[in-house]
Amino acid sequence: MARLQINGATHEVDVPDDMPLLWVLRDVIGLTGTKFGCGIAQCGACTAHVDGKAVRTCVTRLGTVADRVVMTIEGIGATPHGRALQNAWLMIQVPQCGYCQPGQIMSAAALLSEIESPSDAQIDAAMAGNICRCCTYVRIRKAIKLAVSSQATAKRT
Repeated sequence: MARLQINGATHEVDVPDDMPLLWVLRDVIGLTGTKFGCGIAQCGACTAHVDGKAVRTCVTRLGTVADRVVMTIEGIGATPHGRALQNAWLMIQVPQCGYCQPGQIMSAAALLSEIESPSDAQIDAAMAGNICRCCTYVRIRKAIKLAVSSQATAKRT
């Protein structure tokens, strides 16, 4: 039995310690916003946060995250960075098919938690591990910049 803190709630799961966190989130707990993409940590669709850091849940084993804080796309909107990013994503109309977008937002939120106002190069480096089949990369960068500016404006008021 493993205990997880996910999006502020405690979950106890009775699954093998080597089960990927992705399948615990989706199949056991029912949080389906985290997507399966490649299964080898190359596409970023499965990105979530563990203790505030972006991780690829398809290769992260349950046993390595027990008793740690996990945040998924379902909970990121409750954080200032997450809320600003989700609003910017909507304003810029980033998604086309939308499949990769939860992972994109989670990676962007991890970036903004480390760098308050990232440069284009820092955005590109942080987002390089997230693949978008629809090629919305320009809109993604624009949305991240909008989220940064909206947070800066909120701090001034």
